[in-house]
Amino acid sequence: MFTGIIQAVGKIAAIEQKGGDARLRIDTGGLDMSNVNTGDSIAVSGVCLTAVEHSASGFTADVSGETLARTTLSQRRPGDDVNLEKALTLNTPLGGHLVSGHVDGVGTVISREAEARSVRFRFQAPDALARYIAEKGSICVDGVSLTVNAVNGAQFDVNIVPHTLAETTLGSFQPGSKVNLEVDLLARYLERLMLGQGTVKDGSSITREFLAQHGVIK
Repeated sequence: MFTGIIQAVGKIAAIEQKGGDARLRIDTGGLDMSNVNTGDSIAVSGVCLTAVEHSASGFTADVSGETLARTTLSQRRPGDDVNLEKALTLNTPLGGHLVSGHVDGVGTVISREAEARSVRFRFQAPDALARYIAEKGSICVDGVSLTVNAVNGAQFDVNIVPHTLAETTLGSFQPGSKVNLEVDLLARYLERLMLGQGTVKDGSSITREFLAQHGVIK
């Protein structure tokens, strides 16, 4: 698990194709690798990868064909910047929101506009993800925990403050840029409850009326 708070921006040092899969070598920049062990998880632009080799300045990870097909990693090239976050521990402040590192789909930057000192981005998400995106809810974009400011169908807006622009890869986003999206885990679980796949203590199905009565939805 992760929090969506980026700890460093690294670079893809090398990509080795392996018969449908790939092996990535990541230069980790300023990421503290002193407590990283082989087998640990590190999120690379929102994709949870397992370190199969590591050093003080980087790590190597294998990427399956499934992950390549469902994320932007298949489009990355040596020299590309990537957002990095080590896995959440019990001592890690939960400054963002709970992120699994399992990408739900690839989105596209529709527009970028200056808004006071921040930048307002509009993204197009895959239509199947629209129902999980809510105004003032959370979404993970290339590993960054963000608050949704507005929603219109499968399009949503976020405002990025100067610190986030400077400390992540989001500052380089332009219209047409492809991004990894992970919707809020709570939205997925809520959907399962709404479909009647969970029960309350008295054995009755969870319904929209039940959730509204208890203040979960309006």
